[in-house]
Amino acid sequence: MENKGSSYRPFIPADRVVPELTVTSIILGIILAVVFGAANAYLGLRVGMTISASIPAAVISMGIIRFILRKDSILENNMVQTVGSAGESLAAGAIFTLPALFLWAEEGKIEAPSMLTITLICLVGGLLGVLFMIPLRQALIVEEHGVLPFPEGQACSEVLMAGEEGGAKAGAVFKGLGVAALYKLLTDGLKIWPSEVGRDIHFYKGSSLGMQILPALAGVGYICGPKISSYMFAGGTLSWFVLMPMIALFGATGTIFPGTEVIDTLDPGTLWGTYVRYIGAGAVATGGVISLIKSFPMIVRTFKATMATFGKKNEKVTAQLPRTQQDLPMPVVIGLIILLVLLIWLVPAFPVNPLGALLVVIFGFFFAAVSSRMVGLIGSSNNPVSGMAIATLLATTVLLKVTGTAGTKGMVGAIAIGGIICVIAAIAGDTSQDLKTGFLVGATPKKQQIGEVVGVFVSAISIGYVLDLLNKAWGFGGAEIPAPQGMMMKMIVEGIMSAQLPWGLIFIGVFIAIVIEILGVPVMPVAVGMYLPFSLSAGIMCGGIIRWFVEKRTKNNEKLNKDAVERGTLYTSGLIAGEGLMGILLAVFAVAHLDLDISSKFSIGQIGGLVMWVLMLLGLLYICFGKDNMSVLFKKDKTHE
Repeated sequence: MENKGSSYRPFIPADRVVPELTVTSIILGIILAVVFGAANAYLGLRVGMTISASIPAAVISMGIIRFILRKDSILENNMVQTVGSAGESLAAGAIFTLPALFLWAEEGKIEAPSMLTITLICLVGGLLGVLFMIPLRQALIVEEHGVLPFPEGQACSEVLMAGEEGGAKAGAVFKGLGVAALYKLLTDGLKIWPSEVGRDIHFYKGSSLGMQILPALAGVGYICGPKISSYMFAGGTLSWFVLMPMIALFGATGTIFPGTEVIDTLDPGTLWGTYVRYIGAGAVATGGVISLIKSFPMIVRTFKATMATFGKKNEKVTAQLPRTQQDLPMPVVIGLIILLVLLIWLVPAFPVNPLGALLVVIFGFFFAAVSSRMVGLIGSSNNPVSGMAIATLLATTVLLKVTGTAGTKGMVGAIAIGGIICVIAAIAGDTSQDLKTGFLVGATPKKQQIGEVVGVFVSAISIGYVLDLLNKAWGFGGAEIPAPQGMMMKMIVEGIMSAQLPWGLIFIGVFIAIVIEILGVPVMPVAVGMYLPFSLSAGIMCGGIIRWFVEKRTKNNEKLNKDAVERGTLYTSGLIAGEGLMGILLAVFAVAHLDLDISSKFSIGQIGGLVMWVLMLLGLLYICFGKDNMSVLFKKDKTHE
């Protein structure tokens, strides 16, 4: 295929210099990195997935820089989203693995992880993710322009190039943020209405019908769309209306390991926590492995293609490269990589031996290359980061055990290595999307790479405190923050090291996942739905239904469809961020023993809560269509049929 990268003319030409890496862009990017990092940590620990922060960060930046500060620089806005999106990606990598350390500390197996340890794991992983991506930029971003679509990177560049709409779009994000923060305060802070409605079904023992009525869940469902939402809903239905009633029926008056109480005496929530989470964990782990196996031919081709073009840029004369082709100097990149690997080996805060440090380099560079290219092909949302982490954990745990690093020390070392690799893969994917956006709009790669490093530094420092705060407030693995991937990684490592897991339950999940794959349904969303409470999947499904309704009502009008879906996406991004930030604030109150509960004096109950939920969903519909197009809700638009 013809290489279009060398002849592409970006939005801002290479010979034009405009403000880019400025004090304004760095400060604003740092704020958004912390905000979206904290919000995504909360969201990911609650529902097992995160949202991309690039487009929300870009529109907020345009709203502030263009309409408040009265400045106009697309490259400044691009720098803000570059720095800001690092927080979301680093949070995604951290929450998949590091909660295991907190869980072992609560079980008394290890001392609580220090903030230094958490920060260093995230910082080293984040920096290596950025550094590993730098020599791949020419091959993946430039050489294969027109081949690799980089869907989120391209969408973000289009938003930036349509900057004149930034004020209105930023308003949608801020509206969502405000609505969700207030809603979360009223329901989970003041407890005027419950955040979950429902009841156990007594004639069908073991089942329970309910729904969590929280803005972030509607936001996740809307952004994921009706298909993914319905897959999660199907997984929840399988667990709560098939598996749990079967356990209750066949277990009856007996006990089943790992439970110690008679099954007849267990309510649905205890049945889920004692048995179904292991089945769900087996399904999630299998889904991750299946996604990796299916991607393996692409992984091999990716690595070969990347290595084949690895040295091309260095063969050229680099002294007079145009602004849009300038990367951080390769000697600096290689020197920093060597320094970071030595730190992993020598710094006591890393519970890793020399073999572990070597594994980080091997797995890290391999998965950075794979993640970057796969993001270019299928987008960040479909990047199998958890599958890569599972593969790393399996290989690392076995190698550590075989070489004599077993027991608790081996488990901690495996999670530390897995955490670094997970962050590397997540940040490498984010960096490649950001560099693609920069390539399209005409940014300076070197300055973007510096921006990524700044975002990683700030996020690595803040994420440990967020994890510690949430754990102290509610505890990982509970109803408030189930931490699905973290619990699963913990189970995998413990299972290999001690062989004391209920493997029968885990294998049920494994073979359910295989059956789902045979049926041609995406395994991972169904598996996550199996693992999480049904009430959570039901809330997400509501957001998916709203997205389906919006798309159905506007399918005959391309412009209206695009505008409605985009407004909804920005508004729901705000909903997710707003609830996440208020969740962090409520965690602070919980740790400080400040009780805001006024339900004993005033409460509107479950019925009132359902009314508020419906009003919130109707508000989302109103935002999608806008005042001028509300008639589309009630009658089919025939103008473009």
